[in-house]
Amino acid sequence: MQQFQAARAYRAASAHRGPREQEADVFRRVTGALRAAQDGTPMDQVRAFADNTRLWMMVGDLLRDSANGLPEALRASVISVGQAVQREMRQAKPDFAFLITVNEEITAGLSSRP
Repeated sequence: MQQFQAARAYRAASAHRGPREQEADVFRRVTGALRAAQDGTPMDQVRAFADNTRLWMMVGDLLRDSANGLPEALRASVISVGQAVQREMRQAKPDFAFLITVNEEITAGLSSRP
């Protein structure tokens, strides 16, 4: 019952926010997990890295979609950033500060008014 109420409340709140702000929320959540994992257990780190990897894989897929309405140069730039994030994530000891900073910059861009 509580899950149903929570889902209904989330849908109602989401209806008043645009897609960009909802996307920014996803980046905020993943970034928060990265921040917490810095001093967390190895399992916390694995989870945070896995979430960040999935997020950036999805971003890349969406930006490569021919139906995406963003300007081609912007799409290419963000794809390039995503590739840098993916390379960093494959390192033996990924740089949390770099990953967090990149995600925060994307969040800021999504949160600004077009």
